[in-house]
Amino acid sequence: MSAPVTISIDAMGGDHAPGIVVEGVHLAHVRLPHVRYVLFGDSSRIEPLLDRWSDLRGVCTVRHTEDEVSGDAKPSQVLRTGRRSSMWLAVDAVARGETAGVVSAGNTGALMAVSKFVLRTLPGIDRPAIAAMFPTERGETLMLDMGANVDCNANNLIEFAVMGEVFARNVLGLEQPSIGLLNVGSEDLKGNDAVRAAANALRGSHLPIRFHGFVEGNDIAAGTVDVVVTDGFTGNIALKTAEGTVKLYSTYMKEAFKSSFLAKIGYLLARQAIGKVKARTDPRRYNGAMFLGLNGIAVKSHGGTDAFGFANAIGVAVDLVTHGYNDRIRGEFEALKAEEAEMTQRAAGG
Repeated sequence: MSAPVTISIDAMGGDHAPGIVVEGVHLAHVRLPHVRYVLFGDSSRIEPLLDRWSDLRGVCTVRHTEDEVSGDAKPSQVLRTGRRSSMWLAVDAVARGETAGVVSAGNTGALMAVSKFVLRTLPGIDRPAIAAMFPTERGETLMLDMGANVDCNANNLIEFAVMGEVFARNVLGLEQPSIGLLNVGSEDLKGNDAVRAAANALRGSHLPIRFHGFVEGNDIAAGTVDVVVTDGFTGNIALKTAEGTVKLYSTYMKEAFKSSFLAKIGYLLARQAIGKVKARTDPRRYNGAMFLGLNGIAVKSHGGTDAFGFANAIGVAVDLVTHGYNDRIRGEFEALKAEEAEMTQRAAGG
């Protein structure tokens, strides 16, 4: 039996909170009966929802607060005035060691700012990164950063590569995950200074990283590598483009199957196959962006997701806790810093 794990839940974060949040906790409890939850938010709205599922009473604790972070709140404003909000209190519970991780569907910028301020970054990491899973022809690919850092230098990209490699190896179970740097071409001379410098450093590193080299946008869906590393500006555009493309093709498919009587018959014949494709590309299956590099586990659920998607985000947080992701990251960065120190010493001696 799995060891007990306690997760903080920002019950007031998201477009449909607290309804889908509590229902998502219920779905997660069915799959993960060993997990306990501390729900932060308005108890007058949360308690009646808990009454719908009697099994939640034994695994959920409610911490009342009437303050919540709005979807359009500026991160700087939340840092100044949001210390009694459900989001802040949920993150603070992780920092105090009361819970092992936090899940929120609230304001992304605010959650990153609060998490970084309260939890701090792990030793050796300059900036945390948002990581997410992409469905590909070969299975799934991890991509980071998805929007936390618009401007990145070479050192930031190297840190992202290390964090992504550790995640793929320890959480996804890949023995030697391949790492690729997203670029405008696969040639060595392509890209900006930061991307080229990061590539040179990864090629010359003695860390156990299988560096593939540069990858392009079409390599993401092809699954050319297990981990795609990029800056937050490019990563966020790639994510939104992929989401928009899935919706576009879904709309086209619906219109095509409604276009004629024969098309409707064709849909009935192909319904099972279409269902498999829909399930494989369902964004709710990949819901749960991870804030990697923080001194604590924090997972961001899509604000507009449903209960099924929120439950998957909880599952992501539990996986990170169960596999001891942060402890493994610490070890990898200690090795990285030791290598840098040795190279500096050699250069000084030379």
